[in-house]
Amino acid sequence: MKANKDGIHKARRKKDSGNKTAVPETKQQEPAGYEKVAMEVSRVSIIANMLLTVFKLAAGFIAHSGAMVSDAIHSASDVFSTVVVIIGIRISAKESDKDHPYGHERMECVAAIVLSTILAVTGLGIGYSAVSKIVAGDYSGLAVPGVLALAAAVVSILTKEGMYQYTKIYAKKIDSGALMADAWHHRSDALSSVGALAGIAGARLGFPILDPVASAVICVFIEKAAYDIFMDAVDKMVDKACDDEVEKLFKECALAQEGVQGVDLLHTRVFGNKIYVDIEIEVDGEMRLRDAHGIAESVHDAIEKAFPKVKHIMVHVNPM
Repeated sequence: MKANKDGIHKARRKKDSGNKTAVPETKQQEPAGYEKVAMEVSRVSIIANMLLTVFKLAAGFIAHSGAMVSDAIHSASDVFSTVVVIIGIRISAKESDKDHPYGHERMECVAAIVLSTILAVTGLGIGYSAVSKIVAGDYSGLAVPGVLALAAAVVSILTKEGMYQYTKIYAKKIDSGALMADAWHHRSDALSSVGALAGIAGARLGFPILDPVASAVICVFIEKAAYDIFMDAVDKMVDKACDDEVEKLFKECALAQEGVQGVDLLHTRVFGNKIYVDIEIEVDGEMRLRDAHGIAESVHDAIEKAFPKVKHIMVHVNPM
């Protein structure tokens, strides 16, 4: 506590909780459990992507489908991106220390940014190859994809959509931005397989140009996913404020405490998957210092209890 003529400051940091969402009902997730869940999901992701990459690559070469080979490359990039997620989550789950008193949560944002870059480069490579074939103008040399490529596309769509749903559920459960980015990587792969399926089917119907066109469409989906992941991570890196609805809940929680007569100021910032809060409350100016301190304590503890994602709160008391 720090007292001066303006009032009282009180701040205290909580241990990392890795919680799901900033709502009162959310149960706290210990760092060890957070990391365990993330590692298990990542292991499943790596195994599934390795098997799918081999299958799609073989199908692409055997069935002469450039779109399927491009899709296989996309799946291969998923393996590397998941490794990046693992590294980022392991570091972000570390406890605060002397050199990092506010914790390591932002390392997960760094992992998401690296992942988005990998995704963007992968998409550009696929797009460049597709556009080169399209602008060449001679489509007679384009091979007609075999039935195996169609089957591989269907298998890929079902598998990757399943992986997206599986990863998204656990990403929300532990509130992991990097894991959610990996989930969207799965979804972008599923969408690219839809494009591959359409292109392969069109090529087999007598329009071989549709195979590279499908690859170009895949590129667009990948770049969109990369952009969304990048912007979400950047928002968390630059201390973006919480949504208006969340800040409204913070104010309501503070005003519900006995002795609080108003909220003069509320600043919030998202720090990785945690929230930092600075709040100024109004109390009776004739109140004793000890009593004003007690009100600050009640506001601090009430917000911590109701919003498990809040890691650090600064409460300033202004006399009315």
